[in-house]
Parts: sequence; C-alpha cells; structure tokens
Amino acid sequence: MTEQVFGGRTPISEVIGDDIVRVGPDANLVEVAELLAGANIGAVVVGDQEKVIAVVSERDIVHAVAEQHDPITTKALEIGHTNLIWCDASATVTEVAIEMMDRYVRHVLVEDNAKLVGIVSARDLLGVYAFSEEDTS
Repeated sequence: MTEQVFGGRTPISEVIGDDIVRVGPDANLVEVAELLAGANIGAVVVGDQEKVIAVVSERDIVHAVAEQHDPITTKALEIGHTNLIWCDASATVTEVAIEMMDRYVRHVLVEDNAKLVGIVSARDLLGVYAFSEEDTS
C-alpha cells in the first residue's frame, strides 16, 4: 500500500484534471469568453496540439473589456500572455504555489516530457490545501 500524500507535498500531476481547452490565435474575445464560461474554467491555451503560443484568462478578458477593446474584432493573441510559466508534472503543489506567488500569476502550464499535459490554477492549489486541512483535523 502506498502512503497517501497530502497538502503541499502532493504532486501537481494529481491536481490537473480538466481537458486543456485551446483556441486559435484568431479567435475573438467573445469566442474565448464563451469557451471559458461553457467549460467553467479560468484560462484557455492559444495554439494547437504541438505549440502553445499564449494563455488567455478570465482576467485578461475583463481587462480587455475595461480598456474598451472590441470583443468581436480583438483576437486572443492580442490580449494573451506570451511569457508563459511552466512546471514539470513531478513538481509539488508547494513548489508551484511558490512559483505562482513569485511570478504573480494565477495559472501555470504543466508539462511532462516537453508536452503540455494540463493547466493548474491558484484555485486548484487552494483546493488541495483546504482538503488537506480537513484530513488532518
């Protein structure tokens, strides 16, 4: 029987679960917002199966609308973040949480053997810590 891992020692690979939602660079903000809402997720990857170009988050959509970008003509690549933050699937929740705080980001791309296998959000990590706390009380 293997020992159960809790909290910050949990491998990040155990936290990712949802399918990766991708859009092309020419997707407009309405299309991106519909995907985010429909899949109940916080970020989409801009690119294809082979290459990640950028990430667009809910917050990026809000900022674009606040800056009065036209949601029909503004493209995902125009507002997406291209300075991508990655972690290895073997990283722990604590390691990824520290990276998120250091880089002031809410989403980190998870790779395994140089391939995107998931996205982890600050909300995902919070869930790990919350459930871990319940298990120890």
